[in-house]
Amino acid sequence: MTKTYYNDIKVDICKVIFVQMQSFKKVVEASYLTAEKAWSYRTILRYFYIQHERMREFLFPEEIYAYLNKLPDFADYTEEQLHQDLDQLVKWNNLLARQEMGRAYSIEEFKKKRFRYQCTPYTVEFERMLLEMEKSGEAFGGSLEKKEFERLYQNLVQLETVLQQPVLSKADECSQLWNDIFTYFRSITKNTSDYIAHINSEEAEERMYTEAFLIYKDKFTAYLRDFIIGLQHTAQKIQLLLRSLNIDELRLFMQQVIVHQQHVPRFEDITDETVLMEELEARWQTLMTWFLGDVYRESELESLQTRTNEQIRRITRIVQRLGERHHYFRSRKKDYLHLAKWFASIEDIHEAHELSAVAFGVFHTRHLYSDHIPTEDIYTDTWEEQPMKHETKPRIRNYREKTKAGAIISKEQEKEVARQKYLQEKLVEQKTLEKYMVGNEIKVEKLPIIETYVRKMLLGWIGKAMAKEDYTIKTEHGRLVKVHISRTKRVQLHAVDGSMEMPAVTFEFLNKGNKYGT
Repeated sequence: MTKTYYNDIKVDICKVIFVQMQSFKKVVEASYLTAEKAWSYRTILRYFYIQHERMREFLFPEEIYAYLNKLPDFADYTEEQLHQDLDQLVKWNNLLARQEMGRAYSIEEFKKKRFRYQCTPYTVEFERMLLEMEKSGEAFGGSLEKKEFERLYQNLVQLETVLQQPVLSKADECSQLWNDIFTYFRSITKNTSDYIAHINSEEAEERMYTEAFLIYKDKFTAYLRDFIIGLQHTAQKIQLLLRSLNIDELRLFMQQVIVHQQHVPRFEDITDETVLMEELEARWQTLMTWFLGDVYRESELESLQTRTNEQIRRITRIVQRLGERHHYFRSRKKDYLHLAKWFASIEDIHEAHELSAVAFGVFHTRHLYSDHIPTEDIYTDTWEEQPMKHETKPRIRNYREKTKAGAIISKEQEKEVARQKYLQEKLVEQKTLEKYMVGNEIKVEKLPIIETYVRKMLLGWIGKAMAKEDYTIKTEHGRLVKVHISRTKRVQLHAVDGSMEMPAVTFEFLNKGNKYGT
């Protein structure tokens, strides 16, 4: 029965892996982006996408050819080449070809099949993404908008009001409110992550170290500080509101959202209601984790506040360095004349030394380095540490440390003592196990309070047995043990260091084994 149980688990795992492999199959629809004739494929599909956005779904080859003829790169492009490209795009699932069954206006149209073409959803999403990337270029966009947090808070307040009503709103109103909440949430996550990536990019850092940044730095710092103030004011209210929402009432609200989604007529199979509920709960959990965090990490909101404050400190340091660099090239002639008059007015040489130490620092200083770390406490003062010895080795090419010839010392006696000690320990373990045996078995449920090392030994046997197909192992005492694990019954294992709940296990000894110490 146990073997069958684990075989079922292996089959379930194989099914999961197979489904994942099906999900991550090769995307043939993206082949047109890197094909040899990408210049013509992309031009054709970009035209299809533009017409799709204008709500023109079906296009005829004649219309496409007329558009391509207007482009300078397609001066030598023939209609036959167009049909070849359209056929290839149909094979890649970028276009859907549908035969036109209307009346033919010429003998040639009657003889050959006439198709009209429609772009697929994959193609629309690819082109939409490429257009967005072409607009933004290679730089990150995004922004830090505190108004988006305020709008999200207003929608969450409206959600709380709806949940407190004795009767929920209509399904379409609930769905609209749900979409508004996650529209603002997606906008917040996208814009903030993109903007943080932008100000951390190499291009932005290079611009920060230019003199022109000094003019821009006040506006930039005020923008970040204003966002932090607005964020702290609104985010705290969002966190309090999220903690106060009842999850059971929220599931009833999600049920209304699902009802609206299922009322939308679609030709594909209707998704199971349980799957839709799991998806909505997962999206809500993502929002909760972003604002409140979980047991594994802090919230993304706190991380955003921390990173924004770091950027303000970073800008302050950069501006300080730019100011120091600018100050470095300023003439210090007046400073030196003032110091010269000051030194000339001093009559005591010791007082002059003190002024020199303050103005120019200590002369002939020595810097000592040591890898000695006596404590991990960073707040410990130097005079609280114990003195240490450091041997400085000469820095000359021919220096070699002195070595002494050593004799080979026999360790046979120590080895024998360690061996006898080990054998004695194993003999004690074997006698202890024999004390708990009833016949040729040890049953966990009938064990008294056992020693810690016995508990570790028994659990170790269970772990080794689960890796064997027949659940039979050879112990460190040389005995064959078959482990029987119950799938239904659970018992308590009591040991000196505590108790634990586990399946009922029986250890069956199949031979007598070796004797230690002989």
